[in-house]
Amino acid sequence: MAAIISEKFRIFNAKQFLESLSEAAPTNMYFFVGRPQKWYSYVEVYNVTGTWNTTDTVDGGGLTAVQVVAAYPNSLLLSHTGATISPAVGTVLTQANSGATAVVKTYRYATEDTPPAPIDNASEKAAVYDDLIAAKRVTDQFARSVAPRFNWSLTTNPKFDMYRPTYSPTAAGGGTVGVQTALGDNSLSGSKFYVMNSNYEVFKCLYNGETPANPTGQNATNEPKTTPTAGQGTYADGVFTEESGTAGYVWKYMYTLTTGEVIAFLSSDFMPIGAYAGTASVDGAIHVAVTTNGGANLPTSDDLYVPIDGDGTGGKVKISTTAGGAIQTTSIEAAGSGYTYGNVRLVNGNVYTDAALTTTATVAANASGAVEVVISPEGGHGFDLAAEFFAKRVMMNIRLTYAEGDGDFPVDNDFRRIGILQDPYEYGTTTVATASTLSGTHALKLTGTGDFTPDTEVTQTVTGGTAKGRVVSWDSTNGILKYFQSPELHTDNGVVRAFDHATNDVTDGTTARPIDETQDTSFNGIAFTDGKATPELAPNSGDIVYIENRRQITRAADQIEDIKLVIEF
Repeated sequence: MAAIISEKFRIFNAKQFLESLSEAAPTNMYFFVGRPQKWYSYVEVYNVTGTWNTTDTVDGGGLTAVQVVAAYPNSLLLSHTGATISPAVGTVLTQANSGATAVVKTYRYATEDTPPAPIDNASEKAAVYDDLIAAKRVTDQFARSVAPRFNWSLTTNPKFDMYRPTYSPTAAGGGTVGVQTALGDNSLSGSKFYVMNSNYEVFKCLYNGETPANPTGQNATNEPKTTPTAGQGTYADGVFTEESGTAGYVWKYMYTLTTGEVIAFLSSDFMPIGAYAGTASVDGAIHVAVTTNGGANLPTSDDLYVPIDGDGTGGKVKISTTAGGAIQTTSIEAAGSGYTYGNVRLVNGNVYTDAALTTTATVAANASGAVEVVISPEGGHGFDLAAEFFAKRVMMNIRLTYAEGDGDFPVDNDFRRIGILQDPYEYGTTTVATASTLSGTHALKLTGTGDFTPDTEVTQTVTGGTAKGRVVSWDSTNGILKYFQSPELHTDNGVVRAFDHATNDVTDGTTARPIDETQDTSFNGIAFTDGKATPELAPNSGDIVYIENRRQITRAADQIEDIKLVIEF
């Protein structure tokens, strides 16, 4: 059965996403950062024998002398150099010096320069929450529909496609012959039919100089502007027309980006969809007529007028002809309205010598020629900019300002993962979070001297064994240690054990300090009970709707990050 998911469906989903951020009962979206630890290849193993040496290498399954960075009861972290190699499941890994062996269960290649592709499953979701650092709520002011950006540049963009609603693909196996754009695209949605000029004004190309002699149009000549340079073109009624004698492009003015839009939502690849600022939209208006066949033997005149037949009203085409009766120029005399189709019939009794259509011209029986009229989009040009520019993408611009959120976003560590959460819960509840920022880490209130180092492992002897975690941030002024725990990295006899408020020291190998049991208070927005604090974000709550693994992004106390995410629907 032949079927298609239309571009309209994708645009609808993008619109719904944006609308959900500002509804009376909004969807609560949070941008998050995580993964402070480095990217290493991860191999899950079983049937482990011996003890792995983390100062040595491992071989097997295509791996040759690959460094073991860390060893855990059921997994290894490996530091790769060179080509990507993936040992097959079931192969045996060995370490010659220690004599340790294990069988490969799963494998995931990664380096600091080549982060792994995210995996869309429940196990990955839990892992994302394990090392999530912080989240910031995204409202409608942080999001905007965007479309691919095309700059005015006769070097990189010498030619443009013209707006036309009839583009379609040609079937590879035959049976369908489509209509391609001037630049060879099979649909308007993938074409280059608009431009942003040097003044951040956006114009839609209504006509690109297409003629029977140049069926794909011509290169552009002059930059469209609402205040054009003398001698380059004219601007009237929302339309820029290139100067006579040039390529003859016709551009429809759509909108101008504001300074705020440029700063927040303009990137090298995408531009935001602004507010329409052109002339009033007219549903079913016809603004362009294209000569598809010059013909011959038509009445010889510079002023011939033909009504546009169809389901609309008021449309008229003006043509001029050569001495041989071939069509020389074609233009719209009246745009009309209400058309979903239109025809220009160059036959006797339908061609006039006056714009009022009162006096007919004599058209010979052997006269020929063909004119195509281009119907405007539903509602008219400018009626629905998101639909007209096929804005099936949403850009989110999130600014991280220093250690905002009372330090929820620490500045003494880096991150390698970003994403979007939908409707996460407050920790320990099923209440959807609404705070501006949320901490995703555990914290300890400590006393003593010395400093902890971000990314080091901290341990504590607790009832039943050893609690383990990785330092995310250390506030030496207030003695606050933020950390995360992961079942991949921090198990003790198969269990991730919680740190305790007992008198046993917390250490990262060089510094030890007891948890302060007397503190039941708040520091920097963190509520401590017996020296311990939970995340503000409930683990594994809500849905991860976007995730991106990246190279290291380093933070600093005096640094602001502007992060632009483009989500395609």
